[in-house]
Amino acid sequence: MLIVMLVILGISLFLLILSFFLRDPIKDLREEIDQLSIQQVQELYKIKKKLKVLEEELLIGEEDFSFKSSPIYETNPIQTENTQSIHAIIKNQVWTLAASGVPVDQIANQSSLSISQVQQIINEREGK
Repeated sequence: MLIVMLVILGISLFLLILSFFLRDPIKDLREEIDQLSIQQVQELYKIKKKLKVLEEELLIGEEDFSFKSSPIYETNPIQTENTQSIHAIIKNQVWTLAASGVPVDQIANQSSLSISQVQQIINEREGK
């Protein structure tokens, strides 16, 4: 009986020591899941950033379209030019084109702005 108890105790100690040196398959699985979660969050962040940029570009396009097709623009263009804010991206585009030597009327056609708006944007840049 004593021998059986010692053998069982020896086997249990051996298994206990062996368990410290064996790799835990659940730990590996957890690490893989963590890596996948991190990658998924990063991809989701990138997609949200791209979606935000696209939404801003679409809003710019809608503003230009609604600005041109509004009845106020046809009857009183000076009033709408002052009340309509111009997006920074369009201003940067106008400044870049003006710096490249593109004529004001061509910039107005490309940016869907009036010539006076383009001139106002260029004057803002020169005033800074």
